[in-house]
Amino acid sequence: MAKEKKVQQITDMDVDFAQWFTDVVVKAGLVDYSGIKGFYILRPYGYAIWENIQAVLDRMFKDLGHENVSMPVLIPESLLQKEKDHVEGFAPEVAWVTHGGSEELQERLCVRPTSETLFCDHWQHVVHSWRDLPMLYNQWCSVLRWEKTTRPFLRGREFLWQEGHTLHRTAEEAEAETQQMLNVYADFCENWLAMPVVKGRKTDKEKFAGAEATYTVECMMHDKKALQSGTSHYFGDGFARAFEITFTDKDNTLKYPHQTSWGLSTRTIGGLIMTHGDNNGLVLPPKIAPTQVIVIPIASHKPGVIEKAEEILAKLKAAGIRSKIDTGDQSPGWKFAEYEMKGIPLRIEIGPRDMENGQCMAVRRDNGEKIIVALDGLEESVAKLLDDVQNGLYEKALRNLNENTFPASTMEEAKDIIDTKGGFIKTMWCGDLDCELEMKEKVGVSSRCIPFNQEKLGDTCICCGKPADKMVVWGVAY
Repeated sequence: MAKEKKVQQITDMDVDFAQWFTDVVVKAGLVDYSGIKGFYILRPYGYAIWENIQAVLDRMFKDLGHENVSMPVLIPESLLQKEKDHVEGFAPEVAWVTHGGSEELQERLCVRPTSETLFCDHWQHVVHSWRDLPMLYNQWCSVLRWEKTTRPFLRGREFLWQEGHTLHRTAEEAEAETQQMLNVYADFCENWLAMPVVKGRKTDKEKFAGAEATYTVECMMHDKKALQSGTSHYFGDGFARAFEITFTDKDNTLKYPHQTSWGLSTRTIGGLIMTHGDNNGLVLPPKIAPTQVIVIPIASHKPGVIEKAEEILAKLKAAGIRSKIDTGDQSPGWKFAEYEMKGIPLRIEIGPRDMENGQCMAVRRDNGEKIIVALDGLEESVAKLLDDVQNGLYEKALRNLNENTFPASTMEEAKDIIDTKGGFIKTMWCGDLDCELEMKEKVGVSSRCIPFNQEKLGDTCICCGKPADKMVVWGVAY
């Protein structure tokens, strides 16, 4: 059950989850709407969350040897056309630049929806020998995809992301890179965002345009729908052949390198909101929260209260805990609601009676628990509480995933689960596209992935009854 609602401006999440989500992103100060549909203004608080995501992932990437680069925002149409499957996959979402100033361009320029073609064009110029490989690149940028239906964080026409692009001497090295980066995303989602994942391979229908294989981490939101939170793609040498990228190998023969790409975007902020939020607003995992602790003086007009609160703030900051203080003239109740809305993991209250007793009150955002904490050793106690909040959020999300994932052996059973419970369905599948399409048409779900963690739920396909050796996870997705 969702927590009792305290902030009247927020729609109850169990009444209208979509409106609740919109209320939270606006009321918590994460985004504002621009004058163009699907283009959102990431406000300082929303951007601060992205900066923390960026900082953690950037360190992970660099620890694995990746380097950051910057590619142009525009792609010539002739370049985009070089890889047929890729361009066909993105054609409906492409925005085109046709004029430079007042002059019509001789060739249309695509505003990048993704950058595979740009990297390939670059590699064609700089890769010559096996000694040049691997190329391990990443860029932090925005991309543009002309989506018809838009929502903040979940499906914007312009969004921020990172896109990794790598080039390897052998297929085995490229495949290992693809799997390695998927594991980076899984580690990040689970240990930083407190979002448990289902790891697996996409079906051919759902894989990235131009890829030989796409791997994904899928997360379950509070409303039991799926969110694809990070993907990693193995391209083989298809792009290299299309762009005529060759290198002289150790045996002095010309060969085509093998390529990967992988990406994670601001969509993960939407995932954070929908995984952990409640009827009081945002709930942020401490590891990624811009502010981990808010200090609020109680009866701040009394002698020494503000000074003691500022002393607490200084101690927390010195211990490396991201902390702020609110000494404004609003009532404590207003402040409590405000910082609950913003999802700050821990609130510290200090008043005259607390000072007399050498203690303060700590309030956990995830469950509302109030804990009396001694001022002596406060930093260690707060650090422990933040760990407890982080772990508590993960365990709660894991329960939601486990308790709402159901096996099904017939279409009727799958349909009944989706209609009455929602969540993920796991079934056996023969691998036939027609059966995958039938699940979408008759049950209303899409394949989320063929999980690495396979279970043998039977011997036959849920749709056609033919022999099946793959278990698939299905769900309704954002």
